[in-house]
Amino acid sequence: MASGPSLKPQGAALNLRHLCNALVTSGEINQEDAERVLTTNLGARSRDSHPLEILATAALTSRISGQSLDLERLTHWLADWSGQPYYHIDPLTINAPAIARVMSYAFAQRHGILAVELHADEVVIASAEPFKTDWEANLRHVLQKDVRRVVANPEDIRRYIIEFYQLASSVSKASGNPGSNAANLHNFEQLLELGSDANPDANDQHVVKIVDWLLQYAYDQRASDIHIEPRRTVTQVRFRIDGVLHNVYEFPEQVGIAVTSRLKILGRLNVAEKRRPQDGRIKTRKPDNSEVELRLATMPTAFGEKMVMRIFDPDVLLKGFEQLGFSREDRQLWEDITGRPHGIVLVTGPTGSGKTTTLYSTLKQLATPEVNVCTIEDPIEMVEPAFNQMQVQNNIGLTFADGVRSLLRQDPDIIMIGEIRDLETAEMAVQAALTGHLVLSTLHTNDSPSAITRLQELGIPPYLIRATVLGVMAQRLVRTLCPHCKQPTTVDSAAWTALTRPWKSPVPNQIQQPVGCLECRNTGYLGRAGVYEILRLSSGLTRMIDDSCELEQLRLAAYKDGMKSLRLSGARKVASGHTTIEEILRVTPESQR
Repeated sequence: MASGPSLKPQGAALNLRHLCNALVTSGEINQEDAERVLTTNLGARSRDSHPLEILATAALTSRISGQSLDLERLTHWLADWSGQPYYHIDPLTINAPAIARVMSYAFAQRHGILAVELHADEVVIASAEPFKTDWEANLRHVLQKDVRRVVANPEDIRRYIIEFYQLASSVSKASGNPGSNAANLHNFEQLLELGSDANPDANDQHVVKIVDWLLQYAYDQRASDIHIEPRRTVTQVRFRIDGVLHNVYEFPEQVGIAVTSRLKILGRLNVAEKRRPQDGRIKTRKPDNSEVELRLATMPTAFGEKMVMRIFDPDVLLKGFEQLGFSREDRQLWEDITGRPHGIVLVTGPTGSGKTTTLYSTLKQLATPEVNVCTIEDPIEMVEPAFNQMQVQNNIGLTFADGVRSLLRQDPDIIMIGEIRDLETAEMAVQAALTGHLVLSTLHTNDSPSAITRLQELGIPPYLIRATVLGVMAQRLVRTLCPHCKQPTTVDSAAWTALTRPWKSPVPNQIQQPVGCLECRNTGYLGRAGVYEILRLSSGLTRMIDDSCELEQLRLAAYKDGMKSLRLSGARKVASGHTTIEEILRVTPESQR
């Protein structure tokens, strides 16, 4: 795609005419397109815009590929034309504190450059002006390192110069004296320095900026959880994205303490109490005016107070069952079970398997104006106006069982119990079902049949289980393949056999494999969906529930009755090109038959 060297403005900044002429010469656009762009936009470049951005607004189409020449494609073309590698700036992979020390903010902004990688003998510098070299010698002299140049999107460069340097500035100012070792009595290995006043205040404007950045950054990166973890000398911040943790930032120890304190204030927690775990919530508003709720949980550790924030995006309540990962068969079965007027419906799975999302989505569809939906939760995870929600408060004796007892006097049609943990709660759920209410709740078991034996272990008599339980659904969340880069591949028959054992499902002709691209940060996966094992208690299965009921016999009978295991459900997602064999094997228990 490269064009003649005479077109390249060696040592000079790009202008619109340079780019238009080069695009015509390379065959990307014709002369008429170039003249139209120049006539309309010549002289339109402002101090804050790059000629590539002006070209992108012209909505041109490549004569070679037939694709729209948006800013990203134009940046790829510029990299190719200039002979420099293209670089996508992924903030999760960049050591922001280190790159902010490479050069001053003024120098980076004046030349429109950003350090993106640091190595022992070289530094990688991103620029959208590949022919300007007036800053190179200066930087080499100061750093005493070689400079390797790459081309990046001008919009990204401008954005991250501001974000990274502003964050570094806020952290530096919040740190006060970076060399001081601020007092933290709850770090078991901390040396206490008396008379130190270097601790930043939780309401300090720089700490406020850091917290605002942290939350916005998490929303931008599609994080489901934010971990703020104190270490011996630093506080580490990690995001969980698509079920995998990523390192994001390291704050100085005293800044980490102030950030945690700031979040505790926002979550209405006791800032002075650092010895006991606490729970709270924050409601925030994103720039697009949508609301997001965060559930806070603190825990004392050897090096100080750790905090995890779980992000609940209310948009998940608007998702249909298909978007959650239900097949058509799963949806029909689940709607049949939850459409009954009374009885108990259970959702099981480990922490983080999407049980709450499934329950909320189900309740949202059941909550018509004609019914009264009441919940008792610990804590309330998402506030929904269509429900009447109550929170467990153990400090005043309001337990799950007490909450259900109170809800029964509120004329409910549907009751959701956050979790059945003990016999008293289980008995109240049974009582509610027997008196004509539909009860939805969760249990922590590996699969659906185990929920029946778990209720028996809690002390519920078999005859009450037979009379009340309508069905059980076990679920897991698996990463879904990135639609932008997945590619077909042949099936490893041994792996497929391991996945579908003991059903001996026929091997599909081909499946999809992860590749990795900019959209998925080269992981090959983008987003998550559920795999489900739905047990509907038919009359035959119900008769098996007695004092001598064996889990293995119940599971085998459920399979014969049509229940599909988590792995078999996952195998269907593999065959349809939504995920991989390895991902299903990673998150689902082995099928037993």
